Amino acid sequence: MAKNNTTPKSSRVVVIGLGRFGGALALELAERGSEVLALDADSRLVQQYADDLTYTAIADTTDVETLRQLGVPDFHRAVVAIGDLEASILTTSLLVDFEVPHIWAKAVSAEHARILRRIGAHHVVQPEHDMGERVAHLVTGRMLDYIEFEDDYAIVKTLAPAEAANLPLSESNLRVKYGITVVGIKRPGEGFTYATPETVLHRNDILIVSGRSGDVEKFADLT
Repeated sequence: MAKNNTTPKSSRVVVIGLGRFGGALALELAERGSEVLALDADSRLVQQYADDLTYTAIADTTDVETLRQLGVPDFHRAVVAIGDLEASILTTSLLVDFEVPHIWAKAVSAEHARILRRIGAHHVVQPEHDMGERVAHLVTGRMLDYIEFEDDYAIVKTLAPAEAANLPLSESNLRVKYGITVVGIKRPGEGFTYATPETVLHRNDILIVSGRSGDVEKFADLT
């Protein structure tokens, strides 16, 4: 265990559960400069990550006193990445009781996700389901990438359609025709830039497009 604590509270994260998802997340957070406290009941997993994370500990995270002794109530951000349903729910409920301001929780099923939301998790993720849904959109469409948000809203990365080539966005009427907004544009060999009404699209341009899920999918199919 480490070091003097000079990291802002907003950059300190407790990650509970060091399976594939939790372990990868903890390493990524540490790589990005966050102070990470990683907890797991499995001593083998804790040892595996001990050299790469700020703090690690073997812990029963369903025990309130254990979490208190480890200083978990002082963290502003927590991730519950436990696969076991009961342990996940109990641990999340304790974090809610501690009034941790930002709680992310991994769900292994839709019912698990509903329970986590009901007990107070602020953000619930289903990594396998979400990735499967995302890849399905890519496999069945012509999108280069796809991110769906709540309320049937999505952002996609796709190629510029032929009908808009060599025209400024203001003249292509893509928003009127398809109900989408071109947010950004990338030309071969260049970085992404914000799109403006004066931006002229070329056939090989990569576009970042936002709008209703159905609308952006139909637009991507034009390419």
